[in-house]
Amino acid sequence: MNRLKGKIAIVTGTSRPNGIGAAICRAFAAEGANLFFTHWHEYDKDNYPSDANESWPELFAKELEQFGVTVGHMELDLAAPGAGSLLLNEVRKVIGLPTVLVNNATYSVDADFRSLNEALIDAHCAVNIRGTFMLSAEFARQFELEKNSHLTGRIINLTSGQGKGPMPGNLAYAATKGAISVFTESLAAELASLGITVNAVDPGPTDSGWMTDAIKEALLPQFPMGRIGLPDDAARLITFLASDESGWITGEIIHSRGGF
Repeated sequence: MNRLKGKIAIVTGTSRPNGIGAAICRAFAAEGANLFFTHWHEYDKDNYPSDANESWPELFAKELEQFGVTVGHMELDLAAPGAGSLLLNEVRKVIGLPTVLVNNATYSVDADFRSLNEALIDAHCAVNIRGTFMLSAEFARQFELEKNSHLTGRIINLTSGQGKGPMPGNLAYAATKGAISVFTESLAAELASLGITVNAVDPGPTDSGWMTDAIKEALLPQFPMGRIGLPDDAARLITFLASDESGWITGEIIHSRGGF
């Protein structure tokens, strides 16, 4: 299985062994991609305390290297100004010019109209909007400077199905993830002439370590496939979108939710 052999991929938001980011990295490495992933322990220790381990990224890099690929990683707060340029420069120094970017990192804190405030809005915008937008733009700029007739690029964003229905109680997250969908469609039109496709994946509710038994019990009847989504489900689709086989697909928001 070498669909991604020779490609250099960035996967952001890979801090936990059961997360979607980790599943994507494993799938990419199995297909021969050299990898660079980011992690941000400060966020995970507050939001996923049972699954956050500051030493895990180094262990994970060694796991991925068993596939015979080159792996790099760094602690990075995508909300920090200049984070996109910092990341891309580090990737080029460690591995080379990246041709695949997966914007998986996200910021999510539940907030209804009673609890919504300026700080929460700014925190969501800093990662989900500014972080995704600027990293994508910097990726495309570097790609354009190095462009040759044989080089193709892929940008794959993660959304959460905002267009499928309302998400009460999670206002800032829903709105900023919705912005990513709009950005995906417009950026795809801009970058098509460079040979870069831009798509987004909505994996639906995914059991990546955050679901309690009560949440699973409530969600399961809404899945006609008879099970809840797993990180590997998203990873398989994203691996296809990163491959040459997906070259005619761009500007799409793909809802891969098992019928949820």
